[in-house]
Amino acid sequence: MYFQEQQLKAVMVDLDGTMIDTLGDFEVALNRMLTDLDLPLLNRVLVERTVGKGSEHLIRSVLAHQLALPEVKGLANVCEARNAEHLYEAAWQRYQHHYLAINGEFATVYAGVVDGLQQMRDAGLQLACLTNKPLSFAKPLLQAKGLGHFFSHVFGGDSFERKKPDPLPLLKTCEVLGVQPGQALMVGDSSNDAQAARAAGCPVVLVRYGYNHGEPVDGVDADARVDALTQIRQALTGQA
Repeated sequence: MYFQEQQLKAVMVDLDGTMIDTLGDFEVALNRMLTDLDLPLLNRVLVERTVGKGSEHLIRSVLAHQLALPEVKGLANVCEARNAEHLYEAAWQRYQHHYLAINGEFATVYAGVVDGLQQMRDAGLQLACLTNKPLSFAKPLLQAKGLGHFFSHVFGGDSFERKKPDPLPLLKTCEVLGVQPGQALMVGDSSNDAQAARAAGCPVVLVRYGYNHGEPVDGVDADARVDALTQIRQALTGQA
């Protein structure tokens, strides 16, 4: 389905897996957290499958996976702490400490992102970054990678009462931008972004190179799929 370009007034852009490949940052911060907790290290595949629903979900999922490993499962002290909230609290504190220390160091901007964002700006569209990443992580990362100036607003997973795939963050962002949902395009890399956009009444484009919980996005309900942000105009209008 194509949308007339002139109908769009704003674009909401996801961060992890859409603009910046942050798997390296996640892997390093999580493994340093696990080391502090005397738990086995994880691999990048687990991170790719788990990332995207906010830091709380990420940490709880990683803890559950690592605690279930055969070499850990039988340890009495771990079994005792398996469902203890204090284990999560300790993990969150260590994760936050390590992530802030390396934020952006092991991350790279995807090809086409800078040119794609500039094209949107040149077209007169308002740009907002809308991510499930905590705001205290998202803003410094955008600045460190030279992308912060593109966005009039940045909203994180802790900016609103609920996170994507709930439509609330998109609806609230539209309110701030002063546009109707149908006038605001959501650009993301996962079913979270697509589900939120559909529920909010926003058009949605997904990038094929992102994470999407380790699954291809071709089966996700979206208006278009692209290989780079520079292809969005063509995908929406059918014009080169």
